[in-house]
Amino acid sequence: MLGVFSSAIVSPPDELVAAGSRTPSPKITATSLVNRFVQTNGAAVSVQVGDDAQLAYSHSNESPLQPRSFAVKDEIFCLFEGALDNLGSLRQQYGLAKSANEVILVIEAYKALRDRAPYPPNHVVGHLSGNFAFIVFDKSTSTVFVASDQYGKIPLSWGITADGYVAFGDDAELLKGACGKSLASFPQGCFYSTSVGELRSYENPKNKITAVPATDEEIWGATFKVEGPAVLAATK
Repeated sequence: MLGVFSSAIVSPPDELVAAGSRTPSPKITATSLVNRFVQTNGAAVSVQVGDDAQLAYSHSNESPLQPRSFAVKDEIFCLFEGALDNLGSLRQQYGLAKSANEVILVIEAYKALRDRAPYPPNHVVGHLSGNFAFIVFDKSTSTVFVASDQYGKIPLSWGITADGYVAFGDDAELLKGACGKSLASFPQGCFYSTSVGELRSYENPKNKITAVPATDEEIWGATFKVEGPAVLAATK
């Protein structure tokens, strides 16, 4: 799965901008990235949402236990990969039919978060149990909401393309070819929301997240970690 957003919607993270400047590397544009995704994944679907967002997904090579899904409802677009262990109880919590799958559940959870402010985002994501990563784009408010499960079982990366778009995807090699060193693994147990304006941990919401610069040998330009004694020591 792939979500690509212009700087009008998602401000490129300073840490990834710095990583790309520190170690310059080849990049391609957002449009070229989406085209490459479509060309390298069988039966891929690409969706252009307005002028500033593109979403793409494919069932090619997906795990039967952690499938990818896509849905749109009330101008809310969602890409979901993985499976929720507590889907049944969450359906009841949000008043959904028994046929509702994970991607529909996430859309409804996002709507509850958006419409019941100040409902804490960490509560919404913290109630999800299982292996998952998702990308939500709310066209009506130009909001992006992205999250990864607490164990990072579904790979998710983010980076900056040659034309300054921020890309989120489950294929690190594909993003590396587009973003060069302006690339990082999306940290487990965290969410990013443009309405909040930053990356946050939903497991430890009071802890800051620090980007540790990577060595030249690593695929990543930086590694985002929730602050603790070990992380603070590594940044000094």
